[in-house]
Amino acid sequence: MKPVDAWSATPPTALLILADGTVIEGFGLGATGSATGEVCFNTAITGYEEILTDPSYAGQIITFTFPHIGNVGVNDEDIETVNMASNAGVRGAVLKADITQPSNYRAAKDLDAWLKARGIIAIAGIDTRALTARIRETGMPNAVIAFEPSAQFDRDALLQEAKAFPGLEGMDLAASVTAAQRYDWDETAWKWDEGYGRQEDPVHHVVAIDYGVKRNILRLLADAGCKVTVVPAQTSAEDILSMNPDGVFLSNGPGDPAATGEYAVPTIKALVDSGKPVFGICLGHQMLALALGGKTRKMHQGHHGANHPVKDMRSGKVEITSMNHGFAVDPDSLPETVEQTHVSLFDGSNCGIQLKDRPVFSVQYHPEASPGPQDSQYLFQQFTQFMAGNAPAT
Repeated sequence: MKPVDAWSATPPTALLILADGTVIEGFGLGATGSATGEVCFNTAITGYEEILTDPSYAGQIITFTFPHIGNVGVNDEDIETVNMASNAGVRGAVLKADITQPSNYRAAKDLDAWLKARGIIAIAGIDTRALTARIRETGMPNAVIAFEPSAQFDRDALLQEAKAFPGLEGMDLAASVTAAQRYDWDETAWKWDEGYGRQEDPVHHVVAIDYGVKRNILRLLADAGCKVTVVPAQTSAEDILSMNPDGVFLSNGPGDPAATGEYAVPTIKALVDSGKPVFGICLGHQMLALALGGKTRKMHQGHHGANHPVKDMRSGKVEITSMNHGFAVDPDSLPETVEQTHVSLFDGSNCGIQLKDRPVFSVQYHPEASPGPQDSQYLFQQFTQFMAGNAPAT
């Protein structure tokens, strides 16, 4: 009888194959099958469920730099996509350590089972620091992530999948994550030992254009005293203005702002010209810049994390912010009528703009956190001050 070789390597059940032919082997978690996307890295140490359900990650495979992902489990309260039944669009997750059993009183399910239920493929056992260093040096690669419990892969076919992925430039991904129809929102922010509340006696009416909006953005608008009407991404300016809102919000979302801007920018221009206060976040910020005459560009590695320092150029204050974007506004392209209000202290990239003569402003980062710090939540009050006809103090 042939003795068992105790030192033989366990065959990999998951692969991450980059479009340049690099093959990274690991062990599969979550859903089986394969998916293509752009590989980015996220430096947050908390909030993996919020990250994995953020519609802005549509088309991307997330590498978590923090090694222990899944250790506090998951629950329905921390999901950020509005449609609880939908997949937020993230294509996969890359982890250092295997997922452990959850240890948290709020956990309703373990992450592995949750990933499987949501159709998200994950790979563990990866040197995520080495992969992150590679992305920093060479940029965000296109790749295919695959999980097959039998460890039988057609590696050539998977490589062809990775090579065939066109990349995010030119992709309108907002259309795949936006709401199917108009709806009202009145849920307020989570409070310790109480959960989420319901809004009473709103002061302002805000129409929020959904390019991939996160739940906590809508909650903080409700907290700020806004009756919120959410509309699909392709809603016309005429329809929005017919609701007679006090202000218009342009949401976050995935993909190339220039591609989504093909239909969104003319609408945003009309909304700005109406004189209504306008507030944009992330993709909304980028498309507002396009509407005001600026340009956007693809970033080398993007900004993804909950620890990004941003400087307010007017006050000198530095805020620690949450970010998730692979495109940025070119500050040199902004016309004289637009003031650059915020910049990243990591690389000097644009993080905020405001029209000099109208109540119109936007930021690249995520002031609603979830996950992340709450340094920038004052921006929601700034929006309500504009809607009340008052110029907020800087």
